Amino acid sequence: MGVRCLRWGRRGCLLLLLLVAFPQTVLADWFNRKAPIMGTRVFVEIWQEDPQRAQTLMQAVMDEMERINQLMSPYIDSAEVAVVNRDAGQKAVQISQELFDLILKANQYSDLSDGAFDITFASVGHKFDYRKHIRPNPLEQKTATELIDYRHLVLDSKARSIAFDKPGMRIDLGGIAKGYAVDRAVALLQAAGVTHGIVTAGGDSRLIGDHRGRPWMLGIRHPRGEEHVITLPLSDSAVSTSGDYERYFEEDGVRFHHIIDPAKGDSARALLSVTVLADHSVDADALSTTVFVLGPEKGLKLVNSLAGVSAILIDKAGKVLYSDDLVDPTMH
Repeated sequence: MGVRCLRWGRRGCLLLLLLVAFPQTVLADWFNRKAPIMGTRVFVEIWQEDPQRAQTLMQAVMDEMERINQLMSPYIDSAEVAVVNRDAGQKAVQISQELFDLILKANQYSDLSDGAFDITFASVGHKFDYRKHIRPNPLEQKTATELIDYRHLVLDSKARSIAFDKPGMRIDLGGIAKGYAVDRAVALLQAAGVTHGIVTAGGDSRLIGDHRGRPWMLGIRHPRGEEHVITLPLSDSAVSTSGDYERYFEEDGVRFHHIIDPAKGDSARALLSVTVLADHSVDADALSTTVFVLGPEKGLKLVNSLAGVSAILIDKAGKVLYSDDLVDPTMH
């Protein structure tokens, strides 16, 4: 079968099938499942020959997602993150190696972005309730913002513990945990021999292989509507989109949303959405949040400095911006 490949940047290609392969009997099929986990919709779709095995693998994905939710949710009292938030201001709290390593990973992005990514944003973030339109008053916001600084997390690798230098600090791995969970689920599927599939958790997706001879087509939605701005043809890639439309409320014409600028203790407002393409979801997830906080100029500068990372930004005026390695399709 002849295949012609039209490049779009260095990621993904639109495949035009020039000849049709001779018919063959295929017993395999696509199987999918979705469930509400980690405060979002988790979706998995895989190509499998055995329907029973497909169901077992998809359940394993959901079980892994829920396991990580039970470990890292700040809203489940028994979760390690919730215990850390409760006790680490008074004493060092021993945590699992898994959580310890992810906190270290998060701090790497904090270092990389000079604090634009900071899991201690939760020190002020937990005072917002977007469903109930509740936000902290100016004094509460100022006091809580002074607690934000990942450098005040005391991490002891030998004891595998964490403590807060400042009582009242909190952490939230919402900007990296879903990507981590997606990677874990994909690793599970790949270890089981899955060669074509997708795992999605909210704005985070990772693709295994292609869509049986053609690319997966993922759309970036318009931040102020349902239509897609851009459709990306991709395979073997991770994609993460962060937007100001996921959890928010408006008050006097100002949108308060969940992507907090750690320096201000308030919602970042220079962009409407950021989509990052990378090899792994944990990186795409952290970077989409980071770039959103940094804004268009600093955000693109960071992305352009990283190998294997691409980004598509939509600024507050609705203009679409691209990292250097992506070709603007409207220019050709």
